[in-house]
Amino acid sequence: MIKLLSTIFCAAFMLMCVNVATAQVKKKTTSKTVVKKVAPKYRLATTRSTKVIKDSSIKIEILTDSGLIVVKLYDSTPLHRDNFVKLVEQGFYDSLLFHRIIQGFMIQGGDPGSKTAMQGQQLGGGGGDMARIPAEFRPSLIHKKGALAAARDGNAEKASSACQFYIVQGNKYTDAELNMFETRAGIKYTLAQRLAYKTIGGTPMLDQNYTVYGEVIKGLAVIDKIAAVQKDGTDRPIGNVKMSMKVLGRK
Repeated sequence: MIKLLSTIFCAAFMLMCVNVATAQVKKKTTSKTVVKKVAPKYRLATTRSTKVIKDSSIKIEILTDSGLIVVKLYDSTPLHRDNFVKLVEQGFYDSLLFHRIIQGFMIQGGDPGSKTAMQGQQLGGGGGDMARIPAEFRPSLIHKKGALAAARDGNAEKASSACQFYIVQGNKYTDAELNMFETRAGIKYTLAQRLAYKTIGGTPMLDQNYTVYGEVIKGLAVIDKIAAVQKDGTDRPIGNVKMSMKVLGRK
């Protein structure tokens, strides 16, 4: 089973998203990280879904208890794009929860076990029986606020969970901090990317470690609203934050 966030924030149970291995994260948020150690038996997806999507303007509507979010999927990450659309069209995400929320960092959902979970039940391990998605890192796709990215465990290939995802809230960063993250990720931020991190914020420490495959084009304020809900000791909201999704179409 996939679990998230084991390294920096010493989570008490195994989950599967964002492994932040630097003191910078501790500086920006005192909450736990998002990737945890999981059981080793997984398979890696080697082909796309049978329904290949060629249009680059696919949008997904995410309706939550806190409002509406619309995300645009990137054509440059076709494995993640096609997989996400397939699951949305199957109704996979309907009635699932945003089960792990860290204010100033991200909101995470997509655990199939969250649909029937009791209040207070620890979540994050669902989807481990589904094939991982190979990593699709792109220097042009960064973890700015509103980025849609794939959760994963600590596998060496950095392959993604087939179903769990997160949407970045993040914090704002200085040029000096961004210089450090550039060196760590082995990339060079463009002026536009630097401006995004300095003005709207994000989580640059995750760049080139987790696959970003879309971005919010409507509903950034909803992310802030969800991030601010009351959580328990495992970062699960005290009151459920449910979701449902549908494909809006392509230009």
